[in-house]
Amino acid sequence: MTLRDHNLHVTNTLGHLRQAFEPVAPPHVGMYVCGPTVYGDAHIGHAKSYVAFDVILRYLRYLGYEVTYVQNITDVGHLTDDADAGEDKVEKAAKARRVHPMQIAEDYTRRYFEDMDRLNVRRPDISPRASGHIIEQIEHVRRLIEAGHAYEVDGNVYFDVPSWGKYGRLSGRDVEEMQAGARVEARSEKRHPADFALWKRAEPGHIMQWPSPWGMGYPGWHIECTVMSQKYLGDTVDIHGGGIENQFPHHENEIAQAEAATGQPFVKYWLHNNMVTVDGQKMGKSLGNFITLRDAIGTREKSGKWDPMVLRLFLLQTHYRSQTDFSEEALEAAKGGYDRLTGAAAALDKALASAPAGKTDEAIGEAVQAIRVRFDEAMDDDFNTAGALAVLFDLAREANRALDASEATRGTVEALRNALRELGGDVLGLAYETSAAAGAEGTTSDLVKAFIDMRAEARERKDFETADAIRDRLGELGIVLEDAPDGTTWRFK
Repeated sequence: MTLRDHNLHVTNTLGHLRQAFEPVAPPHVGMYVCGPTVYGDAHIGHAKSYVAFDVILRYLRYLGYEVTYVQNITDVGHLTDDADAGEDKVEKAAKARRVHPMQIAEDYTRRYFEDMDRLNVRRPDISPRASGHIIEQIEHVRRLIEAGHAYEVDGNVYFDVPSWGKYGRLSGRDVEEMQAGARVEARSEKRHPADFALWKRAEPGHIMQWPSPWGMGYPGWHIECTVMSQKYLGDTVDIHGGGIENQFPHHENEIAQAEAATGQPFVKYWLHNNMVTVDGQKMGKSLGNFITLRDAIGTREKSGKWDPMVLRLFLLQTHYRSQTDFSEEALEAAKGGYDRLTGAAAALDKALASAPAGKTDEAIGEAVQAIRVRFDEAMDDDFNTAGALAVLFDLAREANRALDASEATRGTVEALRNALRELGGDVLGLAYETSAAAGAEGTTSDLVKAFIDMRAEARERKDFETADAIRDRLGELGIVLEDAPDGTTWRFK
């Protein structure tokens, strides 16, 4: 696959500069996005981030880039104050339910991916877990100690911020100002208030802990992302994304501990999405004003308040770097827009079945080409999905006009249909389901479950040929079966 001609520019948070996109080793692009801390269900605020970076991934691949997308799972080390104090969020949730922390992590990881599947968010190429990379994190901490950028005190290891003169480049914070304005901390073992934990000593009763040169403990939250991104994407990552709330301290600390160990630039382009707000306040668990995705868009077994694609379109109506204000009225407006697109898609599908043979009408062909150019221009402008959606609505209007005017030829219908599905479906990730198709979702689920039961019965009587045939046939229909100790689940490819 060759690269399309493009003029993609992005806004790099590092320096707040608008820059032409030029990856380190084209056509390959390494992209890392901070994934969820799996102690509770994802909410609409999380959805904005992962939908935004899903579209960025889709557009880069549309342009012809070979993207390796890594998104981590944080299952240990993220403390309740988002820094170096408080309880581990996963362990706290485990205590509340009286189960092992890894059960909490497994449950919410599975639920997270189910939510993302419903939003048509493509799964990452690699989803590394923090608990699965303890050895690499210990080794990285050792390198920082040997380089003189970290120190150990009573089983805790801290990054020595004053030893790294470039600290604060991403967030614009001054280390000395941070010291002057710092509160007196209970843990006075830090040499400087800005120093942050690379490794934490495990307190009595802390379940998730591992042996290290500094005693039993667990990694700090920040070191996890540095190690996992560099393990799979190299010392310099093309794109590192995440929510704007992670710019400091999380991403600032990632830069320091990465570059202090390797001497190489850590990230070429930092991209940060802005937040979802409710009445001007950030949507978040700490404020209690969040709506989980399970309540918003439901599950395969139970419908939610809104169609998943309506929520996706709502989130794409705002630029990823701008705030998105959530309201019921805004979701209703998004539903109207989604209905226009699905209506056009359904009309084109129906027309294609009976359209007479013939080439694309010249005027329609030129209009479609102009729309494609405008769409690319919007996306080249720092992934301006709001502008791209406006172009998509123009395409739907052009399609309806062409179908109403006269009996459109097969070539004309195909040109309109292909553009609508490629730009809106492949790039923006909007699945054009008719109401009939949406209503059939429950029936589809029941049928797949019936085949899963039949396959399980075949496996019990050791008829593996039949079991494999059922799995393979479902695979041909775009349905993937995933076996686990507690049963078999399924998803669309």
